[in-house]
Amino acid sequence: MMTLKTAKTRHADVRYLEGGEGPPLMYLHGAGGMTPEDPLFAELTARHHVFAPYLPGYGETEDCGELRDMLDYTLLGWDLVKVFGLGDPSLVGHSMGGMIAAEMAAIAPNDVSRLALICPAGLWIAEYPIPDMFTLMPYEMPAYLFHDPEAGSKLMTSGLDMEDPKFLQNYLVRNARQLGMAGKLLFPIPERGLAQRLYRITARTVIVWGQSDRMIPALYGSHFQAGIAGSRLVEVLEAGHMVILEKPFAVAEAIASLG
Repeated sequence: MMTLKTAKTRHADVRYLEGGEGPPLMYLHGAGGMTPEDPLFAELTARHHVFAPYLPGYGETEDCGELRDMLDYTLLGWDLVKVFGLGDPSLVGHSMGGMIAAEMAAIAPNDVSRLALICPAGLWIAEYPIPDMFTLMPYEMPAYLFHDPEAGSKLMTSGLDMEDPKFLQNYLVRNARQLGMAGKLLFPIPERGLAQRLYRITARTVIVWGQSDRMIPALYGSHFQAGIAGSRLVEVLEAGHMVILEKPFAVAEAIASLG
């Protein structure tokens, strides 16, 4: 069970989820956010003491204008590690959160020994461009995020109609708030020079990718693997960008392989 708490940092009061027992693990969510009911948390808390902060603009964490760019969010990550009182936690990040986790491991390589990147953003291959998520309507998202778009639509909406005006209004309001933060890192393209810093990562690293990912094509996984010495790439069948929802056990197993 995950409990909602507050961590006070220099720039923001960050709401976070905490739960489980075992070695410490910090999880950084993607641009779509997270919920306490996400199935990956059930898997992770069975093996780890999990800390999962809501980034500014997500959940009950207010947006923070002082956090402007990739470096600011990377340092916020390390501020949270300090506030949580964690010593050498496993760093795990999905999508945008994977981008931040990779940057954290790159700027402080001696402070991270285990890193898991799940369909991370952060690289840009011109021949295989990433779709512009900022222009997509909610009913278009499942096809990009899930191996099974119909099942994915139900996961995203709890069975509600994506074209229902009330759902659409609530979705767009929440999305505007979240993407205001995400845009600082992902707009106009999700690339902030990470490719030039991957070589600095010395953590034992596993890269997890859903083979059916249509948001960030799975071939990006091999580029991350090439950039991080000794890293291992795990491709998950019948899963897309939201492999954390479609195949949470497979993701947790890959993370567990880090020791």
